[in-house]
Amino acid sequence: MHGGRAVSAPLGRTWATLLIGIATIGPSASDAQPVRRGAIDTLTFWSQSLGSTKRALVWLPPSYATAGERRFPSLYYLHGLWGSERDWTVQGGLDVTLDSLSGAGLPEMIVVMPDGDDGWYTTWNRLPDVASCRRDFTPRPGDDTADDYCVPWPHYDDYIARDLVAAVDARYRTEASRSRRAIAGLSMGGYGAVSLALQYPDVFHAAASHSGVVSPSYTGGHPFEGTPRYAASGAALQESYGERMWPLISPAFGSDTAAWFARDPARLMQRLVERKARHIPAIFLDCGTEDGLIDQARALRAELERLGHPPAYAEWPGKHDWPYWRVHARESLAWLARQLSSGAT
Repeated sequence: MHGGRAVSAPLGRTWATLLIGIATIGPSASDAQPVRRGAIDTLTFWSQSLGSTKRALVWLPPSYATAGERRFPSLYYLHGLWGSERDWTVQGGLDVTLDSLSGAGLPEMIVVMPDGDDGWYTTWNRLPDVASCRRDFTPRPGDDTADDYCVPWPHYDDYIARDLVAAVDARYRTEASRSRRAIAGLSMGGYGAVSLALQYPDVFHAAASHSGVVSPSYTGGHPFEGTPRYAASGAALQESYGERMWPLISPAFGSDTAAWFARDPARLMQRLVERKARHIPAIFLDCGTEDGLIDQARALRAELERLGHPPAYAEWPGKHDWPYWRVHARESLAWLARQLSSGAT
């Protein structure tokens, strides 16, 4: 656990400078002005990839309504398992954090928080039983209906990277280019953010994962011993995830190791490197030192370093919970803002 201290290499001096700048760039206490707040809009759109209508909450920066024809970079923040498009605001206070950081000098961006069901942000290994899903569906207050949760075509990667991005760019004044677009998420959404950026490098310039399931077939030591080890069989995968999680992840990932490796972030990065891809997204990983997923983060970090693309990386005290994510969303926001301001194409 590294003595419970943050481990931030190779975040570097520019990272620290940006965070310090955000903390100090605002007005002094004697001349402080009321915080200008962004606005939350609801985007409802048809997803051809899912065969369903979906929703996203969209945070529009304070100057959006008065900025005329000005266009803004866009960030996408994905929720975790059992979540919805409301999680990042209701439980994570991301809108409040954005208001605060924008007032302190963070570049203004449009931030999109979509509904991802429990779909793992991937194309499922098998089609769902829609009739059974709708029959057994139990709604959560203010959340999905059976019709928009029980989708007939579970292509959750294309849904985010193609359908959602197109809907956002059509409705809002975004800078519609990959150099001005990034993605982040927590837990299941952390996996989604990293895997989507690596699968669609033409769409996303950078990705950030908070406490993500970023090495999903990892079965190595706890704590991480320096060399990643992965499940060698479907039985080993099932044993690793247990009776509670296996029914939730196996429809998306399948039950054989080949299907899992095809979706693994380290393998996705390896393919980009091997084909000398023009665009390779920058990656940020963090995880709490008391989080059971921390060795997955350490394993992916080791793999990305081996491939010559080390991530920005941090470990902070904390668990797999909203108190951790509420505190550390500001780090991913600052890092992503820096990536989108770097001038890279």
